[in-house]
Order: sequence, then C-alpha cells, then structure tokens
Amino acid sequence: MAAEKFYAIARGRKQGVFKTTWTQAKTLVEGFNGARYKGFKSQTEARAWLAEQQTTKPKVGAKTSPIAPVQHQPDTIYLYTDGGSRNTGNVNGQHVKAGDKAAWAYLIQYNDQEVSDSAGEFGATNNKMEITALLEGLRYIAQTWPVTIPIVVIADSQYVLNAITKRWLAGWQRKGWTRGPGKPLANKELWQALVLLLPRFSQISYRWTKGHATNHGNVFVDHALNQTMDAMSADNPSGRQENVSGKQTAKPVKSAAKSQRPSPESMASIRKTLKEMGYLQNKGESEDN
Repeated sequence: MAAEKFYAIARGRKQGVFKTTWTQAKTLVEGFNGARYKGFKSQTEARAWLAEQQTTKPKVGAKTSPIAPVQHQPDTIYLYTDGGSRNTGNVNGQHVKAGDKAAWAYLIQYNDQEVSDSAGEFGATNNKMEITALLEGLRYIAQTWPVTIPIVVIADSQYVLNAITKRWLAGWQRKGWTRGPGKPLANKELWQALVLLLPRFSQISYRWTKGHATNHGNVFVDHALNQTMDAMSADNPSGRQENVSGKQTAKPVKSAAKSQRPSPESMASIRKTLKEMGYLQNKGESEDN
C-alpha cells in the first residue's frame, strides 16, 4: 500500500495541504497548467511551504524574474492569447471528460487602448481553447480597427503558432483537412475558420512566450481563463462574469459586442492580484502598461 504524505498544493485543481498518497494527490495537479506542489513528511513543513508560496513576490530585476517585457511599438496591436483545460482525474494526454472545465482568454493592447475577453466550455481540450483564443482575438481586431495595422500575436502554444508559421495549415488543407490518409484533423472547423481570417490582415507576426512566467500579458490571460473556469457551473456554463446589475459589461475600446465581455470588476481584480504579485508596475515605470 502506498505511503501517505502531506502534499502542499499552491496551484492546482484544489489548493491546500492534503494528507494522502501520491496516486490521489496527482489527480489534483497532473495536466493542470502551471501546477505548483510539493510533498512533505510533516503537516507543519507543508503548511510553512504553502504559506511561503502564497506570500513570496518575485524580485524585480532578479535573473529568475518572471517579467520579460515585450517592447511595444506605437501604432501596433499586441494580441496575447491563452487556453486551458482542467482534466480532472485524467492521465495527462488522455481525452477530457464531458464535465471537465476549459476556457480561453485574450488581451489586446493598442497604444493607450486595451480590451480582453474570456469564456469557458465543458469538455473541451486545451488545444481547442488555444485556437479559439486566437480566433476570437483576431475577430475582435478585424471588427474594431483597420486590418492594415501591424499585429503581433504573443502566445505560449507552439502547436498553434507552428501550424501557422511552419505552414502545417497549408498541408492540412491540401490533404482535404486531414493529417493524412486515415488521420483525422482535430478542431478542423476552427482551423478552417482561421485560414479564412488570416488573409484579411496585411501585417501580422508571431512570438512564442514561455507560459505563465515571462511577461505580464501572458500572465494576465492565464489568470483570466482560470477565473472563468472557476466561475463555470451548470447555470453558467460559459463562466461569463456579470456585474451587480446582472448585465454583462465590458471596458469599452470601440463599439463592440459588449455583452460578450467579462465585467470591468472581474478584469480589475485580476490586475490587482498581478500587481500584488509583482507582475505589474506602476504607470510611468519601464514595464509597458
């Protein structure tokens, strides 16, 4: 019989200290984006470690600092995207269950304007959410600004970026939207929609970023999609946030589908959390805001 230990989970499907076996503990962290946990022989040690993880702030300027600022150029749109899925009790890499939560999020920054969006879906894969985040962000841009404005897409999904930059999309299209004979292409409809959308933009480039550790835009969308998954329920399957009046609102950039945006209160709470963690600096400092 496997021995029990005290497992402290700072980031996972559940947070806290649990006296259990690794077989049980790993269901709370395996496959969870950015999971952070550690096993201890005593409950005291576990609680001390957890408290340290919850209060420690990154040191600005340190080599291990999670902040690697993207130097924004004027008159350029920066689109941060992310997607995630919580595979409850599944072995990493296996299919998600119908009740598993998944969500996507994007953050758009253009000069002094900013907008974000996030929504969830039960039973969706991480890859589906990554593609959806990019699609939704580009659709918003196409509806809001001239498509001639330069766009920089920043994402942590090499799968999505490689499909575009390494021309996997073109290969799949030539093969009838398959990966080859007898090899179906997952998320075919989303890839097809992306192929139709991308040619509308005259200047678009792509940057990969290490997930959850390298810049505040990526950290922002990670927090946003996790907040969305936290809010998902049978009564609110998309996890959309509402304000006190019961109406979904948005921080307006230009005229857009405001009913599809999370509330300013929701986004403000994420910003406050990130600032307390040291990810966001005050206006006027070197980090781009």
